[in-house]
Formats: sequence, structure tokens, C-alpha cells
Amino acid sequence: MPSAPDRQTQIDTLVDHFKRPRHKGVLEAADATVPGGNPGCGDLVTIHLKADDDGRITAVRFEGEGCTISQAAASILADRMNKTHPTLDEVDEFSYDQMVDILGRDVVGFRERCATLALGTLKMAARKIQMHRRLRAAGRTDEEIRALEQAIVNARSDSGLVFGQAAEEQRGVSGADR
Repeated sequence: MPSAPDRQTQIDTLVDHFKRPRHKGVLEAADATVPGGNPGCGDLVTIHLKADDDGRITAVRFEGEGCTISQAAASILADRMNKTHPTLDEVDEFSYDQMVDILGRDVVGFRERCATLALGTLKMAARKIQMHRRLRAAGRTDEEIRALEQAIVNARSDSGLVFGQAAEEQRGVSGADR
């Protein structure tokens, strides 16, 4: 079993992904675009997600602004999803603890919200795709689906992170400005 990278390697990886993000930008024809934010520090991550008809991820891209940890985590997560192409269900099973471990628990420290913002937003995007497909199969109209999606995306999470319009309202406002 390979050993975990040392602390300096984990830091170097985070800095590299922050300075040279992978998969950053808009994904044309995304099945879901979901913004997520951390009001505590002003981090924003918007996930663009595309999945095939079998529910397997075909592409992930992100946009964002914020601290090194949140933006590097988004890059690392997008890179991982684009290489492994998990199913939407597998995304839901991917735990926040796993994400923190990938980034380096010692390096992330008490900044777990920053470290898991991209994953929480990716999970919301995956759920949005699943819900849309189930509702479409059940004969719901686009208007009904949009209303239901908005209600879910606008719901606050117990994690202290925000999604949808609440996240968009955080753009350009850091935690220190509140």
C-alpha cells in the first residue's frame, strides 16, 4: 500500500493546483451548473457537470474565487472526476472525510469548509441532474422542474455552506467584509 504524501508534498500540490488550476472554466452544454459558497470566508465555487445517459460523469469544470484551499480543492476534485468518471451515485457516496484526506488533513487543519466546498457543490450538481432526469421521466414540465430545483438549491445546508442564489450573492464579498 503506498504511503501518504508528506506534509510538504501536500502543500506543494495545493499551491500548484491553486496557481495552475486544472479544468477551470465554463463547460458548454453542462447538464448542471451549481454555484456554492462559504459565507465565512467568501469562497465561491461554481461546478459545471455533464453526465451520460447511464449517469456516469463525462466532464467537470469549475469557476471560482477564494482562498488557496478552496480553489485548489476544486481543481483537484475536477481533475479526479475527469480521470475516474464516477457515476452520479458514486459522487454522492464520496465522503467529505475522503476529500480532506486527499488534500491532507494536517494541511487543511480547521479549514474543512474551504476544503469541502467544491465537493458539496459537486454533490448538489449530481443531485440536480438525477432529480431532473427522474422528474422528466415522471412527466413533469420544465417549469415544474425548475421550481423544485430552485427550492432544493436554495435550501441551507447544515455544513454552513450555501448554494444557488445565496452563493451568487457572496461574489466579491469576503468573510472579513461582513
